[in-house]
Amino acid sequence: MTESEFHRAVDGVLERIERSIDDEPELDVDLEAGILTVTFPDESRVIVNRQTPNREIWVAARSGGFHFASREGEWRDTRSGDELFASLARVIESQGGARVTWK
Repeated sequence: MTESEFHRAVDGVLERIERSIDDEPELDVDLEAGILTVTFPDESRVIVNRQTPNREIWVAARSGGFHFASREGEWRDTRSGDELFASLARVIESQGGARVTWK
């Protein structure tokens, strides 16, 4: 994947996350300069951002840090193999109690 392809792919992922979380009234989502921040009512946060040199998407949450790489058209956790959106939904529900439906 070229750097341009990587940036386009990650932009699409971040926009999908933002669009989906915007519908959750108890969550605040902010996408700025390629960094997406989800803020919960208790002021805790989940951060999703791109790591261009590694061609990965990184997620930082209360439960830990996760790295996702593109594998056969899906973003997969580099350790567990879990899919990004499934993993992120679990993290958000665990940390803030909200269930996100991805659009």
